[in-house]
Formats: sequence, structure tokens, C-alpha cells
Amino acid sequence: MRAIQWRRNGPAREVLELVDLPRPAPGAGEVLVRIHASGVNPHDTKARAGWRGVVHQGDPIIPHSDGAGVIEAVGEGVPATRIGERVWIFGARHGRGTCVDYLAIAARNAVLLPDGMGMAEGAALGVPCLTAHLALFSDGSVTGRTVLVQGGAGAVGLAAVRFAAHHGARVLATASTPAKQAIAREAGATEVLDYRAPNVAARILALTDGRGVDRIVEVDFGANQPMDGQVIALHGTIAAYSSSREPKPVLDYYVLAKKAVTLRFIQAMLLDGQALEAAVAGTSAAIAAGWMHLPIASRVPLECAVEAHEALEAGAIGKVVVELVPGASRR
Repeated sequence: MRAIQWRRNGPAREVLELVDLPRPAPGAGEVLVRIHASGVNPHDTKARAGWRGVVHQGDPIIPHSDGAGVIEAVGEGVPATRIGERVWIFGARHGRGTCVDYLAIAARNAVLLPDGMGMAEGAALGVPCLTAHLALFSDGSVTGRTVLVQGGAGAVGLAAVRFAAHHGARVLATASTPAKQAIAREAGATEVLDYRAPNVAARILALTDGRGVDRIVEVDFGANQPMDGQVIALHGTIAAYSSSREPKPVLDYYVLAKKAVTLRFIQAMLLDGQALEAAVAGTSAAIAAGWMHLPIASRVPLECAVEAHEALEAGAIGKVVVELVPGASRR
């Protein structure tokens, strides 16, 4: 079977390679999925590039934790009735990702994909939707709350806007360009502001009559901490899933402490237990209802996986997907 892998850190064009590997067999509790589409996320490109000096030394890495496909076989303990299911995949093990023709994965990580959703769209769900769900709902319902989504046009941000709006929150968002701001508004944000504007915190406070926002879904905690400290309400929650520009921020303790703020660190790849069940169930319900969908910026064939990584690193608006079955990922 075909697979994309990398053996050492570096630029995509230098280290990604197309290889032929044996087809795996599903073990106990696993399903074997014929992968139709493989979704690329920032952690995939960062790991390959050696972001923050983390050097890979070990076995070759097959990238991407998200994907979509069709179950072709099941292992011991998995009902044979699952064979033939269209599924979206999340949480593929590090190094044994979805950028491969066939993947053996735990049955719970392969979730029914409705017939109305294409494979490329299914491959876009995992990290963004599970991260957004965890960030929004770990501290209870958002109904009647005011939520600020930083980076509301990004994949996680867009999923968070949709979740929050459909669960009865008033949603504010930030985005850098008119095109991105329009995307966040379409998803359900009532106000979208340019986070680079010098008066953005004052505008958010004005929109909330000075009270501030109850929850912040934060894409870049270190860089946005000053704004977050100004606009978070008493007893509010900041749920941060990344801090790319300032990976080692200095915490302004008393700005947050005097408001009794909860600072939550979000890592969807570590989801487990009830939080995982709730996130998967919430995502499944949303896609079944038809209101959770993420735009696809680019689809490339497996042989062009380099272009997928480069597109994401160049700032593609929307999800980038590698297609392993030509044309099969469309509705």
C-alpha cells in the first residue's frame, strides 16, 4: 500500500517521501479503514518541521491524525456489521497517521460519517471540532453566555463559532482580514473585529456594556494575553489551544487572578473519558444536523502531499486535504 512518511525534520519538499508498505491487519478492538481523504493540521506540519527545536529521532513518521474512509475489515470484538461503514477518523496514533491507503485504528476512533457529507469534509472534522468542543463546554453550558473566539476563521475557531452559536451563546470573534471576518460572521458570530486594531479591547468591552466576555477560545495565548486579561469577565474562562507566537509567555498573574479567571489548556489529542465521548457525540450530532462543516481550501492527490503541507504553512484559509481515492471525497 502507498503511504507518505518522513524520517527526519525539515521542509516538506525535502523530507516527505512516497513509500510502499505492507497493509496492516486490524487487532482486537480495531477496524481497518480504506482511507479516502487525510486531513492536515498545524501540529502535523510543526512536528515535521521540528518546531521549537523538537528533533525526531526514531522510526519513520506517517503524518496526520484526521481522515475519512470506509471500513473494510474488523478485529476481534468489533461487530462485523461495521464493515462497509463510511467513517471520519480522529486521533490516529503518532507516527501511524492517516496519510496511507489503509489504517488499522481503534474502533471508537472511526465514527459514522453521514451520506450527505463528503470524505474530504469528513477528514476535516477531527482536531478542529474536538478541540473546539473541549474549549467551549469543559466549564458547562454556553447558553446565554458571551463567548469570544480568537481567530474565528481558522479551523478550530470556525468550529467553535458554530458550536457556540448553535448552543445559544452570543458569539464575538476576531479575524485579520475582511474575507476572514466574513467567514466568521457566516458561521454565526454577531460581531467580528480585527484583532490588530489598537482599540479592539475597548470595542469588546463596549459590546458587553463593560462586563466582558464569559469565555474565550484562544488560538494564540501568549500574544493575546493582554487583550484577554482586559476583556474576560469575572469568573470567566480562557481556554487556550495554542500559543505559537509566544510559546513561553510570561503570565500576568494578578490581571487574571483579580477576576478569578480559569485558565484552561486544551489538547484534543489527549481527550479521554466523558470529555471525549461528549466531543464525539456533539460533533456527530452537528454534522448529522447539517450545520457543522468546515471549508476545504485545497485538495491534492497523495503524490502531491508536499503541496498540502506547503499550502497549510502558507496560510490557506480553510482545511487542506490529501485525497487517496481520486474524486471519492466529493459528495
